[in-house]
Amino acid sequence: MAEEKLTYAGAGVDIEAANRAVKLLAEHVKSTHRPGVLGGIGGFGGLFRLPLDKCREPVLVGGTDGVGTKLRLAFALDIHDTIGIDAVAMCVNDILVQGAEPLFFLDYLAVGKLEPEQVAAIVSGVAAGCREAGCALLGGETAEMPGFYPPGEYDLAGFAVGMVEAEKIIDGSTIVPGDIILGLPSSGLHSNGFSLARKALLEEAKYSLDRYFPELGRTLGEELLTPTKIYVKEVLPLLDRYPIKGLAHITGGGLVENIPRILPPGCRARIQCTSWQVPPIFQLIRQAGRISTAEMYRVFNMGIGMAIIAAPEVAQGIRASFGGSPPPVIGEIVAGEGALELVEGG
Repeated sequence: MAEEKLTYAGAGVDIEAANRAVKLLAEHVKSTHRPGVLGGIGGFGGLFRLPLDKCREPVLVGGTDGVGTKLRLAFALDIHDTIGIDAVAMCVNDILVQGAEPLFFLDYLAVGKLEPEQVAAIVSGVAAGCREAGCALLGGETAEMPGFYPPGEYDLAGFAVGMVEAEKIIDGSTIVPGDIILGLPSSGLHSNGFSLARKALLEEAKYSLDRYFPELGRTLGEELLTPTKIYVKEVLPLLDRYPIKGLAHITGGGLVENIPRILPPGCRARIQCTSWQVPPIFQLIRQAGRISTAEMYRVFNMGIGMAIIAAPEVAQGIRASFGGSPPPVIGEIVAGEGALELVEGG
């Protein structure tokens, strides 16, 4: 009897499945194309012509991030067409805060066993995020890695590139005491704090993901899997109209750690915690895990996904531009050093 020869597929890597996945996701990628994209899917690298006519002194801004343990919710619920939005959001929101318009995005998807339909669902979410951000899905990598991930599980990360006029880079250097802090609402937890949220809700309180909560208006799983909000279309027009001094994407570390990252020496942020309505999911987490207020604000966004810092008269104009739903004034800049002060009382 002839000895059976080893094959790549026998070792766990299915090239045919990879080729089928590429065909399934091609239309999703094409749907994100914008001016500047050169070539199509399948090249060794993505090509993009910079819109140099829009800038006298263009500066490229890059950012990379992953989805983190929020992926556990996608696995548990077997829902994979939204998690890609999170991957895009975490990257484009980060480069947006420096005033950059996102141009293109690259994704990296690693799986234990490649299932073309699952890959297509994941990339459909990536494409949806790119369309929302106005950037092209320029390329990506799908790596089949047998033995690294259990069946059905994967990891997802991304990389975004944007462009900003050199003189319009937002770095917080002009912030002074007396400036106002506005807060743009989040869509929920976004993609941060899920290790603590899962510990509190699923292990301590032992809630089921399919349990319906009246205060949430949906099941716990639906709430937790809500995609991260992408702020590009909301914020870019403001940058054209108003001299915004600082922007902060409220991710891991919450308001407590992210706002101080953009403050110059001699400035301190004072946040009034009662100035906005904290979404009920955060109260549910706090009660389930018996978590202190300080820890909640240090881990979660608490309902504020992006902070804007501007002079009082500019902040007033920004709020008026939103019509009937102006972003709340959540605090102010005061003289001092060190970080951020949370004021809980009214």
